[in-house]
Amino acid sequence: MVEDSQIEATQSPFAMRKGEIKVFDGKDGYVTMNQIVNKIDIGHITDLHFEILNIVNEFEFITSRQLCQLLDYKGIEYKSQDKLNNKLDQLVRSKILTRYYFSSEEGKGIYKIYCLEKMGKYLLNSREQDCKWQQTDNTKPIAMIKKRLAGNQAIIAYMRKVKAFTSYVAKPSLTAKSLGKVFKAAGGSVKLTKASKSIEFLFEVIRREDEWQKKLLDKMKMYQDFYQNFVPGDSGYGMMPQLILICEDEKHMAESFKEIVTNKLEIPQIKLYFTTDLRQVEESLSKSLTEFVIDEKTNKYKAETVNLKLLD
Repeated sequence: MVEDSQIEATQSPFAMRKGEIKVFDGKDGYVTMNQIVNKIDIGHITDLHFEILNIVNEFEFITSRQLCQLLDYKGIEYKSQDKLNNKLDQLVRSKILTRYYFSSEEGKGIYKIYCLEKMGKYLLNSREQDCKWQQTDNTKPIAMIKKRLAGNQAIIAYMRKVKAFTSYVAKPSLTAKSLGKVFKAAGGSVKLTKASKSIEFLFEVIRREDEWQKKLLDKMKMYQDFYQNFVPGDSGYGMMPQLILICEDEKHMAESFKEIVTNKLEIPQIKLYFTTDLRQVEESLSKSLTEFVIDEKTNKYKAETVNLKLLD
C-alpha cells in the first residue's frame, strides 16, 4: 500500500474533473443465493469478507486503499493490498459488491470505488447487521461519491495521525430545527479526547460540481440553523461540534469562504475552519486547518494557518 508520505500529487484524486463519467466495472449477469451459500460453506467466503462488507456498508463508497487503512485500524489481518484486492474481486464476481471507476478527458481514474450489491445486503441482514442500502444508492452522482471518498480520507487521517483520536461517525445526521430538516455532514465526524476533555469535528465536503455555490449556500443555511438552535444533546452531541469545510484545493477554500461571507452565512457560534484534500496526506495534521480573519492593516480577510497542538 502506498503510504501518505509517498504521495506526490498536485491535485486531489477526489477533485472534480472536466467531462468526468462514472464507469461500471462490476459483474453482469445473475448469481443465486444458493451459489453464495455454497461458497460460504466451502470456505471461499470467510469472516474477512464479512468484515469488508461491514466497512463498505458503513461508508457506502470506498477505495481499496481506504479499506486497507480501516482494516489496519481495526486490527484485522488481510496480509497485503494485493490479497485484499483478490478478496474484493471475489465479492464483485459474486455480485455481493460492485465496482466503478471514473473516466474523464484526462484519462481513466487511478482508483476504483466499491459499494454494496443486493446480495451484500442480504448477507449483512442474515448476521443481524443494520443495512439501509438501496439499489438506487449506487446511482448517486460523481460529486456525491467524491464527497464521501474525501470524507473517508479525512476520518482515516485523524484516525492514523492524531493521538487524541477517540472515535468516528461516517454519516452523522443533524437537525435544522427552524427549517424542519434532517441533513448529513457529507464528510462524517471525529471525536478527539485529551486530558478528559473532548471535542468533535464535523466535516463538510465541498466539490466544484455544477451549481456548487448554490449547493454550498443551501447547506450552510442548514448548518446556521443547527448552530443557532443548538442545545447540549442535539443530534447526539454533548457540546457544540466544530465545523470544518474540506475543499478541493487552496483556491477553492478562498472561493468557498467568499460565497459564505457575501451571502451572510457565517456562523457566529463557532470559528469556521477550512482544509483541503491534500492536507490530509501530510505527515502531521497540526497545521492542516485554515481560518479567514480580518487583517487590521488592510481591513480585508486573509488566510491564517490554525496551529492546534491537539492535532499532533
